[in-house]
Amino acid sequence: MGAIDVVRAVFDEYGFTWEEDGYHADLYDVPKHYLDQGDLFYVAVQAGSVVGTVAIEFFETIRGDEVEIVEGMTRLSTTDCALLRLYVVPAARGQGVGQTLLETARHAGAQRGRKRMEIWSDKRFSDAHRLYQRLGARIVTDRVCNDPDESPEWGLVLDLEGA
Repeated sequence: MGAIDVVRAVFDEYGFTWEEDGYHADLYDVPKHYLDQGDLFYVAVQAGSVVGTVAIEFFETIRGDEVEIVEGMTRLSTTDCALLRLYVVPAARGQGVGQTLLETARHAGAQRGRKRMEIWSDKRFSDAHRLYQRLGARIVTDRVCNDPDESPEWGLVLDLEGA
């Protein structure tokens, strides 16, 4: 099992549309979409299989009101990085995998001098929201995602100082 399999398992679990050449193209070429851009992508491995993923995207601090439209996408102001692709296969949930991935991304952002991370999360992922909030994230808004299902998402902000 690899990163694509992890994300696909969650999308299948929730009945979401899979777009290999669209919304999910980044997973088919992680170096091009993340590493070559200066961003990061991590996987969690148990017993030789990938069971979770997370990415962190870095950008210049978004200035302005709490919610801004930047380059055609909704961004949260005062953030300078984003948590992306945090997924854990069902069989590995409840074992701390998601928390470890989130803390890894949070620490990586802090190590690069970033202050605030934006997180967009489908409103159906209530377990993830509890994790984010337990670690200090706060919901500040919502949006409709540009994914094929036009999923409603919560927008959260997580401070990285002290991570």
